[in-house]
Amino acid sequence: MNKANKKELDCIAVKREAQNQIYEETKDLTPEQQIEYFRDAVLRSRFRKWWEEASTFLAKRSSKAS
Repeated sequence: MNKANKKELDCIAVKREAQNQIYEETKDLTPEQQIEYFRDAVLRSRFRKWWEEASTFLAKRSSKAS
């Protein structure tokens, strides 16, 4: 592959674009709606299994402390 065909990934630009998109989608939401937005985002992501396991663990831990 020659240099003219090689594309570089600008990680900072990708991060900023993602942050701007999230901001635009959440800027008019109440705090409760924002929490729901991020919960839904996690459940649609590759982190769903981890989130569900962590939530189950914390619920069990909380019920033992009561």
